[in-house]
Order: sequence, then C-alpha cells, then structure tokens
Amino acid sequence: MPGGDGFHLEVGDGHAIWVRPWGDPAGIPVVFLHGGPGSGCNPSQTALFDATRHHVIFVDQRGAGQSVPRRERRHNTTAHLVADLEKVRLHLAIDRWLVVGGSWGATLALAYAQTHPDRVRGMVLRAVFLGTRAELDWAFGTALATFHPVLHDALMALVPLAPDPLPALWDLILNPDPDIHTPAAQVWYHVERVLSELVPAVTTMPPRADSASLSATPFMEAHYFSNNCFLPDGALLAGADLLAEIPGIIVQARYDLLCPPVTASRLAARWPTAQLVIVEAAGHALGHPAVTVAVREGITSLTQDAPSATGAMTL
Repeated sequence: MPGGDGFHLEVGDGHAIWVRPWGDPAGIPVVFLHGGPGSGCNPSQTALFDATRHHVIFVDQRGAGQSVPRRERRHNTTAHLVADLEKVRLHLAIDRWLVVGGSWGATLALAYAQTHPDRVRGMVLRAVFLGTRAELDWAFGTALATFHPVLHDALMALVPLAPDPLPALWDLILNPDPDIHTPAAQVWYHVERVLSELVPAVTTMPPRADSASLSATPFMEAHYFSNNCFLPDGALLAGADLLAEIPGIIVQARYDLLCPPVTASRLAARWPTAQLVIVEAAGHALGHPAVTVAVREGITSLTQDAPSATGAMTL
C-alpha cells in the first residue's frame, strides 16, 4: 500500500493497532473502516481515493489485519474500536475527517459518528449493517437457505440439534480446541464469501485448512455477533438523529444478500442529510466494479469543495 509508512499505535489493554496513512499528507483527511469484523485493510481499497487530494488513514481494528495480538478478543468491543479511532485522530492531529466504511465498517462508522459527530465532516457508507440479530438471521438463515440451500445445509449440519443455530455456530468457532473451531470457522468464512458475491466463482467447500492459517474474520465475527455487536438492539437506527448535521452518501447494491437494501432504506429515512444510491445488478462485495465506482464517486462528491489542507489541530 503506497503513499506513507504504516505504524503500530499502542491503544491500551495490550493492543497495538496498525495505522497506514496513504495519499497526500496535506490533503483532505479520510479514515477508512474495514469490514468483518476482522477482515483488515488491503491495498485494493486505495482505488476508492485520489492520492493527490486525499489523506487516507487505513486502520486495522483490534485483532485484525496487521494489528497485534492477532485474533485477540479480550478488550475488543465496539466501544473500544470507537475510542481507538479517536486515539488515531488525535495522534495524527486531524480536526475532522470523512468517514468511509462498508458492511461492518458502516456499523463502526455509525457508532463513531453518533459518539463524535463534531469530528465527522461527512460519511460514505456501503452495504449498511446495523449490528442487529435480525439482520444476521436474514443473511445466514433466510437468504442462505433460499439462494444457496446446499451451503445452508452444510452450515446447519455443524449444529444439527441446536434450537438456535447461530449462537451454537459462534460457540463452535470460539471453542479453543482447533479440532472444533477449525471446521466451523472455515465453513462460516466460505458461506459468507459466497453470500458476498453476485456470481460466486466457487461454491464448493475448499480443502480443510489448519487453524493458524485461518482468517481472523470468523473469530471476530463470532465474538461480536454473540455479543450483539456490543450495541443495544436498534441503537444505531435510533441514534440516526445525531447525524442531522453530517452529509452522507449510502451506496447500496440491489442484490446484496448479506446487507439487503431494506436496511439502508430505513437508515436513509432517519438521516435526511444522506443520499441513498442504489447500484443495480450488484451484490455485497466492494470489488464489484459498479459498487467501487459508486463509492468513489460518493467520496469525490463529499470532498470536491473541501479545503485541501488538514492544518494543525488545537488540543
């Protein structure tokens, strides 16, 4: 990821998060929030920004990406992640920034903006996820069973006797025994990847991996989802009134099976300063060309008239 040197920032509780500035240090400040929880940032995400105008701060959240300790779930809650973003902002002497995030990144963006609205100059959100159990029941229950019944059967086969399958699956993923958590984490990760693509390249299960090579994502998701994303139910939608002074653009793919348009529509109805942009013939993934273009255009539109220099911040 060109455009600046990354560094670990100590944020307390034994965590050091990876922060990577990119673009023009004198440009318009932007913070990019990755999805998951647990996916981490990657170089392809720079395609959303203009290196000559934007000063983008890529942050790997606690336990994700290059942050250490890897897959650490202790002292890892939504409130911790919100506080970490403030530590990053203060460390880099940024007064206000544009907040960009998709899926779980949109969840965290909303939590941050509702906590620190005066530090947010605008938001570009993709694939809104409000962190509720109902959304997870839809994605990994109704949507999966309807559009990928074979994969739904494979997921449910892990917990055949569970009256409530999702918490039982998360318990398997969080089990310390690799023989228990490895197959569960691998199936969960594969299912989510398939749901994220409009036309999945592969739907069959890959060969079994070893525990150490598994992505942090299923572990972080199981941790957050089993704790209701550490949010009161419905809190982010109820708190949308706090966004009244913040301009926003919500990019939503029509055929997103993980985060369907109804959620983005509900948020837009409560956030009058936001524009809802529907991308037709696209699914959840940011990598879909039309989605990438829409997010990039949203970022451009919210920064085209902004001053290009960040300036020093008074603490």
